[in-house]
Amino acid sequence: MDNGTAMMHAGLCSMNRIYLDHAATTPILPEVCKAMMPHLSDEYGNPSSLHAQGRRARETVEVARDIISVFIEANPGEIIFTGGGSESNNLAIKGTAFSLRGRGNHIITTAVEHHSVIESCRFLESLGFDVTYIGVDSAGMVDPDEVGRAITRKTILVSVIHGNNEIGTIQPVAEIARIARGYGVPVHTDAVQTFGHIPLSVDDLGIDLLSATAHKLYGPKGTGLLYIRSGTAIEPLIHGGGQETHFRAGTHNVAGITGFGRAVEMASGMMDEESERIARLRDSLIERILCNVGGVINGHEHRGLPGIISLTIPGIDADALVIALDRMGIACSSGAACMSSNFEPSHVLTAIGRSREEAKSTIRLSLGRDTNHGEIERASDALVAIVPKLRKFAP
Repeated sequence: MDNGTAMMHAGLCSMNRIYLDHAATTPILPEVCKAMMPHLSDEYGNPSSLHAQGRRARETVEVARDIISVFIEANPGEIIFTGGGSESNNLAIKGTAFSLRGRGNHIITTAVEHHSVIESCRFLESLGFDVTYIGVDSAGMVDPDEVGRAITRKTILVSVIHGNNEIGTIQPVAEIARIARGYGVPVHTDAVQTFGHIPLSVDDLGIDLLSATAHKLYGPKGTGLLYIRSGTAIEPLIHGGGQETHFRAGTHNVAGITGFGRAVEMASGMMDEESERIARLRDSLIERILCNVGGVINGHEHRGLPGIISLTIPGIDADALVIALDRMGIACSSGAACMSSNFEPSHVLTAIGRSREEAKSTIRLSLGRDTNHGEIERASDALVAIVPKLRKFAP
């Protein structure tokens, strides 16, 4: 590290850190923490208990359920609380497969799903189910007609991610659902990245199952939900006391559910404005990076999440760049957080046509509510300082 870079490194580290990994998780809003605190201290009742403390806890859970149901235009009884997005995806896919295996054994999904969807499908394949993985174009977009062509008389589920967690591409879920429902096939969408960030209506999408989680929209970790349209056949994976109308047994995480509801309330009041603001910051950062560093942006130019930037920078190692940026006080990732320690290239990037080398030269920058223009300038300046040095020492 030369003197100039060392001085810049020292200067950046003396400032507040810049967090550009909101697609991995988001900070809990103060209002959410405040709503949760009573249920971590004095209000400790079990919602399944009949006494006063239990009834208050139950009422709190139902208030959150009502808030969320209004937010996605569902009925409160169609919202099932879980332990997170991965559990919701597992319940949607395995639960549907186990429930409908007498009707068929074929599932359709895509090559760019979250690992909790892909691994659930692979597990089902080991049990004799047949899974079709639909490919995508260079922007990561699924062709709805290809999904339609893949449907057979044995198809029991179509699962398509709503907004991709690595490249941000938003899939035409409503069109896919319209095709699938024409064949009587239920549709699931993983909306973990889009829930609370762009408008969502389960009826407008036409889906039967939807997964979401609180910690992607400034709520607590360890709390998720699965929307199950009334009448949808699904087998529970966790058996026990019969909570959540027997779809998911286990004592409710009252504090987490309360925080989830408050986070949704906060999102509903500022979602449109924040999406526009973050999109402007994203575009500014992309322009500064491409002009001064170069590289290629992955994802769809017009149908993408406002806060996600997937950037391939030839001639650098993404992990080395992430570490160097971290030392300069900037947090980002070299892919999905759940697979950041995996030495294999991203399945999403290879699905859109990136080579192994290109995939390993790709970072993800994801913006959020606390991101401002000054941080965008600092982040781009840091990239300008670091990238040439990494290219110089690259094998």
